[in-house]
Amino acid sequence: MPRAGDGGKAPARWLGTGLLGLFLLPVTLSLEVSVGKATDIYAVNGTEILLPCTFSSCFGFEDLHFRWTYNSSDAFKILIEGTVKNEKSDPKVTLKDDDRITLVGSTKEKMNNISIVLRDLEFSDTGKYTCHVKNPKENNLQHHATIFLQVVDRLEEVDNTVTLIILAVVGGVIGLLILILLIKKLIIFILKKTREKKKECLVSSSGNDNTENGLPGSKAEEKPPSKV
Repeated sequence: MPRAGDGGKAPARWLGTGLLGLFLLPVTLSLEVSVGKATDIYAVNGTEILLPCTFSSCFGFEDLHFRWTYNSSDAFKILIEGTVKNEKSDPKVTLKDDDRITLVGSTKEKMNNISIVLRDLEFSDTGKYTCHVKNPKENNLQHHATIFLQVVDRLEEVDNTVTLIILAVVGGVIGLLILILLIKKLIIFILKKTREKKKECLVSSSGNDNTENGLPGSKAEEKPPSKV
């Protein structure tokens, strides 16, 4: 049972919750970083690979700082660093550790792309690549996203034979069920029409019998009245 003093506490609690929500709202709608849906990628030794990274911010950005880092079981290093002055400027590289790396992104036209290309892949390039972004316009809020690269000798071809067989079987079963339903409807339709014809035949036969027997309403010949 509520006590007398609880009436004033409830509005205070609601007010506190509302203020907390307003405080957290900018955080939930602020800086975001993405490396795409595929966070595990494979590439062949000796080729090149695109490592994607995009960012977004509801509050815009100024002098945004970004960097790519590499991390494996036995090594960690900063691959490339740079800044973006504003939405109308392209990224500017300030540090690059490996000449095989090229920044291919652009922030013009709201692309906010800071992707890199890594050429002449080696097996030692296998590891985690993390895209870091820091936005001074949001009190230096930071965010990052990681993609795992596996360098292989060759890419294995996926055998889709089993999948195709399963799809063919499922498709055949569905087609058979549809055919059975159509045949069922056709049989029901034919039986219905047959019953209607039988019913019409019986009614017609009953009318003919009444006419022949001279029942009331029939067209049998009437006998002339007898003379007195």
